[in-house]
Amino acid sequence: MSWFKKIRKPIESAQKESRVPEGLWVKCPSCSQILYNKDLTASLSVCTKCSHHFRLSANERLRTLFDGEWEEHDSSLQSLDPLQFTDTKPYAQRLASTMAATGVSDAVITATGRINGREVVVAAMEYAFIGGSMGVVVGEKITRAIERALDRSLPVIIVSCSGGARMMEGTLSLMQMAKISAALARLDRARLPYISVLTDPTTGGVTASFAMLGDVNIAEPKALIGFAGPRVIEQTIRQQLPEGFQRSEFLLEHGMLDMVVERRDLKDVITRVLRFGSRTDERPSVPAEAAAAAPVTTS
Repeated sequence: MSWFKKIRKPIESAQKESRVPEGLWVKCPSCSQILYNKDLTASLSVCTKCSHHFRLSANERLRTLFDGEWEEHDSSLQSLDPLQFTDTKPYAQRLASTMAATGVSDAVITATGRINGREVVVAAMEYAFIGGSMGVVVGEKITRAIERALDRSLPVIIVSCSGGARMMEGTLSLMQMAKISAALARLDRARLPYISVLTDPTTGGVTASFAMLGDVNIAEPKALIGFAGPRVIEQTIRQQLPEGFQRSEFLLEHGMLDMVVERRDLKDVITRVLRFGSRTDERPSVPAEAAAAAPVTTS
């Protein structure tokens, strides 16, 4: 075997470097279909084989809803790390790195634009920003968006995609649940419509507050919606949960949602809901005396 020892030069691999650029294809997590990215974008990030709805960024969500350009509000608001929270990584550093990675200042974008010609105020949550968690800035931006809608008599649409309240801001984050709910109560008294769109996932304090307070609650197919996660519930009650528990279709069946709507139909459904609501507002007012004298009917 002396001839073998004399060979010192390593044998080069026959495998050549791939010339296919990265990011051209994506694998569907539901059906494992390999999808061309351009085709996926054309289908609004919905799998063409199994209709799995991929998660959208806040900017992508606004592009699917608005007719064209929109006016963003309060984009400069940033958290000041009120608790000086430190765990494995200081919260201030995590905020800075997440802002750099996502290009947004916090986990929601609020904007005014038009949906099929009708001016609306939309708040779209960004899951890539610390799991879409709700902190002080999220609460402030959504509250300001509602107040802006009140000033201009516009409908409000909130697209939720969140893991819940942001633990790094403690009780201050929990306060946003009441703060946004109070603003929505003022919107309700002004008889302005609020449509809540729940996407995968919508959990925790977001579900326990504004996400379920819509005049109409709409969810995308198979979205995870709930307060505590199914694994936590199973461990707590020590029972196996039914199939599809906390998914959109399960909630619709049990009266927690009004509709489950495919993403490609969402814009038109929102338009019909807003048109239906505006018909009520446009009815001629009835004098109080006439209303009091009118007969009352019951079904």
